Amino acid sequence: MMRNKRNIGEALGQLHRLGIIAGLLAAVVFGVWFCHQMEDSHVEMGASEAIDITPTQIQSIEAIGQWEFLSISNEELVDTVRKGLLRDDELVRIYYGTLRLGVDMRQAPPQWLSASGDTLRATLPKIGLLDRNFIDEARTHSFYESGRWTARDREAMYRKAYRQMLHRCLTPANLKTAEENAKAQFEQMFRSMGYKVVEVRFDN
Repeated sequence: MMRNKRNIGEALGQLHRLGIIAGLLAAVVFGVWFCHQMEDSHVEMGASEAIDITPTQIQSIEAIGQWEFLSISNEELVDTVRKGLLRDDELVRIYYGTLRLGVDMRQAPPQWLSASGDTLRATLPKIGLLDRNFIDEARTHSFYESGRWTARDREAMYRKAYRQMLHRCLTPANLKTAEENAKAQFEQMFRSMGYKVVEVRFDN
C-alpha cells in the first residue's frame, strides 16, 4: 500500500514538472511571436515642424484695422498779405499737425498671408497716410493779424498749411522708415508664433 502511494506521488510530481515546462515553452513561443509582430508592424513617433496659422488669427490681425508705424509732429507758419491803398493787411497763423504713417489692413490684398512649413510670407498694404485730417485746428492760432479777414481767407491759409505739411513730412525717407518699422514688428510677431523664416513685403 505504501509503495502504491509513493508511485502515485511520483507520478503527480512528474505531471507538475511537465506542466511547468510546458508553460515555460508556451511563454517562450509567445515572446518570439510577439517580437516578430513588432518588427513587421512598427509605429514611428516624432514632432511635426509644420505650423498652421488659423483663419481666426488672420481675422484678428485684420480686425485691428490701421497699424501705425511712424508718427510725425509738425508745425507750419503761414502768412498772407493783402495790398491796400493806404496800408497792407497781413495775417500770420501757426498750424500744428501730426501725420501718422502705417498700413490699413482693410486694404490688404486677397490671400495676403501664406504659410509653408516653418516659413510665412506676408504681403502688406502699401504704407500711407492713415488719417488725412491731421491738422489740429484747436491749436491753430493767429500769430499776427492786421485788417479784416474772412472765413474764406482763413480756409485758403489752412489749405496752404496742409500742403506744406504733406510736402515736409510725406517724404520717401519717412515712408522708408515706416516700412522698416512695419517689417520689424510683423516679423517679431510671426516669429513669436513659431515661424523661423518670415518674409514681409508691400503691395505696391
